[in-house]
Amino acid sequence: MIRAQQVRVISPDGEQLGILETEEALRQAQEAGLDLVEVAAAADPPVCRIMDYGQFKYQQSKRQHEAKKHQKIVHLKEIKLRPKTEEHDFQFKLKHAIEFVEAGDKVKVTVMFRGREMSHQELGRKLMEKFVEEIGELAAVEAPAKMEGRTLSMVLAPKKAQKGS
Repeated sequence: MIRAQQVRVISPDGEQLGILETEEALRQAQEAGLDLVEVAAAADPPVCRIMDYGQFKYQQSKRQHEAKKHQKIVHLKEIKLRPKTEEHDFQFKLKHAIEFVEAGDKVKVTVMFRGREMSHQELGRKLMEKFVEEIGELAAVEAPAKMEGRTLSMVLAPKKAQKGS
């Protein structure tokens, strides 16, 4: 609903028709079989355009849909370890973490402690340090290792150079 008495009108082909009374602008839009759409309400007088509003909304939704296609969604993948994880299992999980990072996803590395393992948290920290050292140039530590209850976790993110390739 256009409340202003006078509006600056733009024709469907982009020409300025000048400042008209709102009723006159509405009449011209109806004669053309189109809508009068307020484009810039803050201007003095407000700017209105004669256009097909339904087609405008359709084009706008198509542009938004096209923009969504080009977005990269970053997932957070989780790798779970234990303080007593053996070398082969460690390498296997490291290989998966490298695949995740190369795909552009973040990786949350979690070391879970049970029972008496809680008294040897340094084993979990050493495991984390080894993980960061092994993954090397591919990922950067986004969130350093910290204890949350019985789990020690950190987040690794792909380095910027990796995303471009």
